[in-house]
Amino acid sequence: MSKNSLPENAFRPLKEGEEYEPLMPAKANPREVTAWSLVLGLLMAVIFSAATAYLGLKVGQVFEAAIPITIIAVGLAGATKRKDPLGENVMIQSIGACSGMIVAGAIFTLPALYILDSKFPDADISVSFYQVFLASLLGGIIGILFLIPFRKYFVKEKHGEYPFPEATASTQVLISGEGGSNSARPLVVASLIGGLYDFFVATFGTWAENFTSAFCTLGQTFAARTKLYFSCNTSAALLGMGYIIGLKYAAIMCAGSVLIWWIVVPAIALVWPGLDVAGGITAAEASPQQIFQYAKSIGIGGIAMAGIIGVWNSRSVIIGSFSLIRAAFGKKHEAQGEEECPRTQRDISMKVIVMGLIVSLLATFLFFQLDVMGGNLLFSTVALLIVFVIAFLFTTVAANAIAIVGSNPVSGMTLMTLILASLVMSVVGLKGTGGMVAALIMGGVVCTALASAGAFITDLKIGYWLGSTPAKQQTYKFLGILVSAATAAGVIMILNEAYGFTPDNSDVMAAPQARAMAAVIEPLMMGQGAPWLLYGIGAIISLVMNACGISALAFALGMFIPLHLNLPLIVGGALNWYVTTRSKDATVNAARGERGTLLASGFIAGGALMGVVSAGLTFAGVDWQIAGGEWMNSTFGQLLSLAAYVALMVYLYKASKKAG
Repeated sequence: MSKNSLPENAFRPLKEGEEYEPLMPAKANPREVTAWSLVLGLLMAVIFSAATAYLGLKVGQVFEAAIPITIIAVGLAGATKRKDPLGENVMIQSIGACSGMIVAGAIFTLPALYILDSKFPDADISVSFYQVFLASLLGGIIGILFLIPFRKYFVKEKHGEYPFPEATASTQVLISGEGGSNSARPLVVASLIGGLYDFFVATFGTWAENFTSAFCTLGQTFAARTKLYFSCNTSAALLGMGYIIGLKYAAIMCAGSVLIWWIVVPAIALVWPGLDVAGGITAAEASPQQIFQYAKSIGIGGIAMAGIIGVWNSRSVIIGSFSLIRAAFGKKHEAQGEEECPRTQRDISMKVIVMGLIVSLLATFLFFQLDVMGGNLLFSTVALLIVFVIAFLFTTVAANAIAIVGSNPVSGMTLMTLILASLVMSVVGLKGTGGMVAALIMGGVVCTALASAGAFITDLKIGYWLGSTPAKQQTYKFLGILVSAATAAGVIMILNEAYGFTPDNSDVMAAPQARAMAAVIEPLMMGQGAPWLLYGIGAIISLVMNACGISALAFALGMFIPLHLNLPLIVGGALNWYVTTRSKDATVNAARGERGTLLASGFIAGGALMGVVSAGLTFAGVDWQIAGGEWMNSTFGQLLSLAAYVALMVYLYKASKKAG
């Protein structure tokens, strides 16, 4: 077996009696937890928590930081000529990857508290740092503790049955580092280009952020009469996001967006011109954007149904989870000492897991009792039961989704949680704005738990292939969660102070998932009629998509996320397809695709990080805008934006072609 390649049986089911031998054998004692790996891992957690929080709230897309972190770890190990850094690099990746999973759980739900605060100023809805921090921290800990008993099932017993796409990519990067790879260099260059590109737009206003059909008078008139509107965000980060997502899923999301924006929105204005779509504004008078705010409830229904479909498709795993837990706590398991269990299969002991769950659930109860529920014992008890049961049931769904397709339908499952929490809490007597706050905090804990469980299974599979010690990955994951939760909470508060999450501010801070959560629970908790018809239409569309073999969740997200944030994905996806199909040599195409992925990751990381810097400057009261919004939205400002965007695409294409 080569030092720079996995064994032949790494990606196929094992034959009877066959064992998988990782690169770092069980009898070896590799360096894993060192000052280098801890400091660098925590630094990556801070940096990428800030970057992913900004990007997720700005455009509604959370990029997975695991691969860029892996590349950076490999590059730094090579630059400093560290000896046998594989074990350390796995630990850096595992700790740093806490950023993506904690941020996803936090930003999908908790910014909705600010949305409600701005919408109901008389309700005195307070949002503090420690509320956001504790909801993220407790959710992350619960998700990890629930997942650990399933590690052997997903990574060992199902070896070769699940593809683990993201774990595969990260593992290959880590292996390449064993040969002194310079993989980080193109990532750094692309990060500088993407970061400066987006920084100049956000900070100086050098050109328009979006290129729209309203760049000329004819386009404005056409949109007003027909309600047909075109808008595409020209940021480097979104271009990179589309490239990594690929043409297939980008096309599905874009198709959902096209259905709402170019079919449903004009149809509403044509068929129901007198329909009230925006607080007294009729469809005939409203802009396409205002009609979309009404029609996007279809997307909410679609996301919720996509979550139900995900649970149903994973029903066998959920049912089987009970027997797995029973076996894990059985006498046979407890009797097995550490000396009998190979290092590469050694988990945190079940006694520690049980005590950890008891402590974390008790802490969650106290958090609910002393802060969220105003000291009401019944409310706190019911809330804890909802969080416990849903987090446990959906943990396997999240892990299963990541293992198969590399994406976690956590937003759909969280919407289901909020609907259930709102209905149950209303029955026991908690309604109004207090009920909305409680449901959102509960949803934040569950969402973070599911995001953490789904992401952590990737880290554990990487460790299984390479031969890391699972117990060490699991132990230091909690440290990464602590740091990431604090960072995410801080960034959310800074962005709220700088830009705000008001109901009419979605073009500045999209936060689509959080806005969906707020939109779902408000009518349920305020005794108002929810748009059940639109929810039902969205649910039917998701069922049809699923029956046709199309990702219902991707299509539903497309129906909910604004058009200007979806069209760049198809641009990046199409560029990916073009880069990887120009040569007749499949090897060359694959090499170009991999290099393009590195460059796209750089665009995302650089653009997101500089976005945080721009937000910090705004928060500090620094205004470096050259000519303000009028210049950015002028005809010349938009045409300049299009020209810069084309130049960015040309760079990505030509730089990717250098690989072959």
